[in-house]
Amino acid sequence: MNTRPGSPDDRASPPAPAAGLPPPAERGATVIPDRVVARIAARAARTAQSRRAALPPDRDGPTAPHASAAVRTGSVRLHLTMDLPYPSDIPRVCERIQRDVAERVAQLTGLRVGEVTLTVRRLATTADANRGRVR
Repeated sequence: MNTRPGSPDDRASPPAPAAGLPPPAERGATVIPDRVVARIAARAARTAQSRRAALPPDRDGPTAPHASAAVRTGSVRLHLTMDLPYPSDIPRVCERIQRDVAERVAQLTGLRVGEVTLTVRRLATTADANRGRVR
């Protein structure tokens, strides 16, 4: 059977191994630094905070969520610090934010998220959330 390069039969065959290279599993690993994972987690926390806690996102201000990460052998432990609204169901909001952040970090990094610890920095009232905004 004759096939031309670029024909459907040619694309269906697996790529030939690269000459002189070890198998993919032996070539190495992609390493994502802790600070990069922490930035991803902080951004995911900002999104989750505005979605789950109904607080407007504060990109770099004093009320913006902060995250730290410890990556070890394919898994990561996260610690988040953020404001939450008062009144609200704090345990339920925290659980949802933790789940959202864990899912997003795992999706973007490929790492298994072993633990997400969330510290509530302060409880913000509606008046606190609107402070500093032009009406």
